[in-house]
Amino acid sequence: MNVVIVKYNAGNIQSVLFALERIGVKATVTDDKKLIQSADKVIFPGVGEASTAMKYLKERELDKVIVSLKQPVLGICLGMQLLCDYSEENNTKCLGVFENVKVRRFTTTSTPFKIPQVGWNTIASLKGKLFSSIEKNTYCYFVHSYYAEVNSFSIAATHYIQPYCSALQKDNFYGVQFHPEKSAKAGEQILKNFLTI
Repeated sequence: MNVVIVKYNAGNIQSVLFALERIGVKATVTDDKKLIQSADKVIFPGVGEASTAMKYLKERELDKVIVSLKQPVLGICLGMQLLCDYSEENNTKCLGVFENVKVRRFTTTSTPFKIPQVGWNTIASLKGKLFSSIEKNTYCYFVHSYYAEVNSFSIAATHYIQPYCSALQKDNFYGVQFHPEKSAKAGEQILKNFLTI
């Protein structure tokens, strides 16, 4: 299987590579348009800042490539947020795959909540093949200050300060706010599920 990880100026690519290696999958990290288009599966990871990431994608015309893909695509963390329509992070127009979905910044004045959310939290309201063999309220690992609003593409929900969408799907596009590559056995299973879609 030809698995490609989209290379751009965002962190966590190495940890995604290692997680795939642990389940016996060798992936190619590239920003080459043809290699991305010809892949069987595309992973669009990311830890970073939305406007800088979008600038990098546009400069290399990867924005057009990603939205045109027909094979399964998995956005992780910032990668998921960039698949939405808009992010409040530096007022950024994103790729718009999940149309009308806005990414908002957590706000709170109450303890014990801290921003960013860092650590383990549960995923619930699970739908679809991405969550085969994953039980409701399974713990996954999160690191984020921004979240996708609850929306019609939601296939998982999480509560932190308020309910929000922790996974989305539209056609061949999937997105998860948590880090499957850091989510132990559950994360491995989710990556395996994606690779069998």
